[in-house]
Amino acid sequence: MLIFRLIRESYLFAIYSLLANKLQTILSLLGITIGIFMVIFVFTITDSFETSVRNSVSDLGNDVLYIQKRPWIYDQDTPWWKFSQRPNPNIKDTRALKQRSNLSKNIGIIVSGSRNVYFKGKELSNTTFIGGSYEYQHLSTFDISSGRYFTALESASGKPVCIVGSSIAGKLSKNNILSQQIKIMGRKVTVIGVFKKEGESMMGGSHDNQVLMPINFVRKVINIKSGYSNPTIIIKAKEGVEALALKEEVRIILRSIHRLKPAADDDFSINEISTLNNVFDSFFSVLGKAGWFIGGLALLVGGFGIANIMFVSVHERTTQIGIQKALGAKNYFILLQFLFESVFLSLFGGLFGLLFVFLAIIGIKYGFDFEASLTLNNVITAVSISLTIGLFAGLIPAYMASRLSPVEAIRSN
Repeated sequence: MLIFRLIRESYLFAIYSLLANKLQTILSLLGITIGIFMVIFVFTITDSFETSVRNSVSDLGNDVLYIQKRPWIYDQDTPWWKFSQRPNPNIKDTRALKQRSNLSKNIGIIVSGSRNVYFKGKELSNTTFIGGSYEYQHLSTFDISSGRYFTALESASGKPVCIVGSSIAGKLSKNNILSQQIKIMGRKVTVIGVFKKEGESMMGGSHDNQVLMPINFVRKVINIKSGYSNPTIIIKAKEGVEALALKEEVRIILRSIHRLKPAADDDFSINEISTLNNVFDSFFSVLGKAGWFIGGLALLVGGFGIANIMFVSVHERTTQIGIQKALGAKNYFILLQFLFESVFLSLFGGLFGLLFVFLAIIGIKYGFDFEASLTLNNVITAVSISLTIGLFAGLIPAYMASRLSPVEAIRSN
């Protein structure tokens, strides 16, 4: 009980000292507040950006392969013109893969591009369109808020129907746009469905601003064999099938279809999400280190500021320390008194830093339409850093104060 009482008295002495020297306290708080703000703000923006990017990537599917002309990540040892000479994936390849693949669950093909959309005098410029096979509904993540997906018969016959994004539907008509005809690529297309609103995607894959049509309709209007339509074969693995096994099976089938010699290089690219995840892991690791470096400098300055203030505080209160020790105060009582003061300074500075981070996030959220949030992990990190800096910044001044001789301390004035 005696120890707890002494700790409580040390705590009260520290509080009274901070309140008595308001200017000194504010200056000490300022340094650590800026440091914590910079570190946690960088971490918060980085974490929010990473979460948004990874969520966008996960929508592509972790068990899905994308057969394309070019790889997502270029090999520096391979000249770019070699990729340009490759043939584009086509419907023939898709059919052959469906017939021969034993490890795939669904196989489809899509093409994409941008065209203007017209409806009752309104025009939407450079709207993204997708021409997809019937299997697209099983290969991509989306929901339809109203209407329906096109049927297998509509897909096979290339009927002029489409599903539009929620943003497109809202811009074209304030009323229900279902069963209405829009004009795209010079053809009238009937709207049979509207995608459920998804929000902006960091990878640009949101269906909100897309028009989905059967690929057999699109191929009647444009040349999907050209590279301008970015033809892509999408393959989803069966449950329990490893991506590597499916990848090797697809490679063997495609090489057979293209009649490639054993020594010849692949004339196609098999892209998968793991490739992007590896790139993002490296990118966000560097970004995190940069955040620590930038914020670390500010925290270092804040820590030295608290240490300097504590040295000044010890010097100003030398006589008071001498009187306390002459009245029987133990060394650890004086030590705890100054340590509490240093820790409180740092902790309050950290809390103010968190407050400014929270206000900055609100401003970003409403000013730039970017979804950012202050996570519990970052709050714990800020509090931990503040406590650690306060402890180490006040340790030496507190130790010096606790070792003062009562007689010399009283005579210092």
